[in-house]
Amino acid sequence: MERESMDFDVVIVGAGPAGLSTACKIMQLAQQNQQELMVCVVEKGSEVGAHILSGAVFEPKALDELFPDWKERGAPLNTPVTDDHIYYLNNDSSSKKLPNVMTPKTMHNQGNYIVSMGNVCRWLAEQAEQLGVEVFPGFAAAEVIYNEDGSVGGVITGDMGISESGEQKDGFMPGMELRAKYTVFAEGCRGHLGKQLISKFKLDEGKSPQHYGIGFKEIWDIDPAKHQEGLVVHTAGWPLSDASGGSYLYHAENNQVLVGIIIDLNYANPHLSPFDEFQRVKHHPVLKQYLEGGKRVAYGARAIAKGGYNSLPKMTFPGGILVGCDAGTLNFAKIKGNHTAMKSGLIAAKTIFEALQNDKVGEDLLAYAEKFEQSWLYKELYSSKNFGPAMHKFGTFWGGAYNTFEQNILGGRPLFNLTDDSTDYGSLDLAGNQVKIDYPKPDGIISFDKLSSVFLSNTNHEEDQPCHLKLIDNAVPIEINLPKYDEPAQRYCPAGVYEIVENPEGDKRLQINAQNCVHCKTCDIKDPSQNIIWVTPEGTGGPNYPNM
Repeated sequence: MERESMDFDVVIVGAGPAGLSTACKIMQLAQQNQQELMVCVVEKGSEVGAHILSGAVFEPKALDELFPDWKERGAPLNTPVTDDHIYYLNNDSSSKKLPNVMTPKTMHNQGNYIVSMGNVCRWLAEQAEQLGVEVFPGFAAAEVIYNEDGSVGGVITGDMGISESGEQKDGFMPGMELRAKYTVFAEGCRGHLGKQLISKFKLDEGKSPQHYGIGFKEIWDIDPAKHQEGLVVHTAGWPLSDASGGSYLYHAENNQVLVGIIIDLNYANPHLSPFDEFQRVKHHPVLKQYLEGGKRVAYGARAIAKGGYNSLPKMTFPGGILVGCDAGTLNFAKIKGNHTAMKSGLIAAKTIFEALQNDKVGEDLLAYAEKFEQSWLYKELYSSKNFGPAMHKFGTFWGGAYNTFEQNILGGRPLFNLTDDSTDYGSLDLAGNQVKIDYPKPDGIISFDKLSSVFLSNTNHEEDQPCHLKLIDNAVPIEINLPKYDEPAQRYCPAGVYEIVENPEGDKRLQINAQNCVHCKTCDIKDPSQNIIWVTPEGTGGPNYPNM
């Protein structure tokens, strides 16, 4: 069966804040210049927002540029931040609240909003469609189309109806070719195609390796008497003795709080379980006081790209561009990446539109770099470039102190150029060198197990399809990862996808429960042998987050 083919001026992969901002801005420019453009956005989730997971305290800086009248348009920014509380947790029961002078200015949230980024993206998709953008949810971009000259010419969406054994089932439909003059890759952190493009075009040459964290989030309905709409709480310290990171709790609207933790993936102890660290921190009185008597209604997890300025790849290549977290534009000093992703999309839109006006097709959009370096996005990322390396080199406390000095006293003008050229997967130590961690059993009230958590993520995949978690070598998990690292995939995965199963004869194998996968990409990042490759499953598969 031949593939159908559709031609567009611009194809955008991913209906997140970066992709949708790119689409909206291109169409705005086209209308202002009385030009007709064909622009489409493909999204692997079952609907726009289904795969969006973010804290999120949202800085509206880029949104103000894109839609100055966003309030009149009904953008779902309903909860302005009213207060910031930052605590250092000494142990499981005590803490110290830090005064504002001891926290970096980047952590101050006056003028920001507590939002569901999934709902913000749903609203952005509505604006895009009103501008004439075609938005196609449920279609996963599985392959890059390369033209004869080597430039990117679009994408191919994934085939539907392939069995686990690779045979065509009844109702098989081949993926479509979506051809474009320019293709924008806005897949989010560790994008499947973005990763390939960075490697093919050597976009990260001379840069520090990208660094990552894994972010968890739960939504809770809490006692109205405990709710303080607009309150933002951040913590550092306990329970993360073997890793850097911190927790958060945001008081959103409708008597809900958004609680989670971000754990840097450069930790050394293979016995560490990020999921269990999250369940443990909720028992600290600083967080538990709000959760007691409440009900958990949603759960999710996602990797975040936190390397910042030092890890930014070259974002353009012949025929295409990387934007947002596909390129790593998150500002980890602020723990915010939505406004920066949107701004990268706005810059990309202007660059692409100018190229199309000048009848350029498939060229390297070199003008993007100049526009990027003249923007507030570049200045913001540059001023925070030492945040991650300082935390990695000096630890949470002294790294935080250095960053406070650099941001508050020096005004974001770095004294030194700190870098971290290690890799997150390479930081894992041998299991025998590290202490095992005895995590408490979940109580089913404040803390929970993985399977009940995955249930709340509404995750589903067509069962009879090829596994989207590919092993380069099937022998590695048992012959290398298990004896050396006690196969850490059992613990770093937040969804119980990887299990070591033993048969009655004592033989062991790695079982992959791909149905559970919440598309966080942590396995692709943290596997010490770099033996796991995450590829796109059939469209609509994965989590279906309602308000994340």
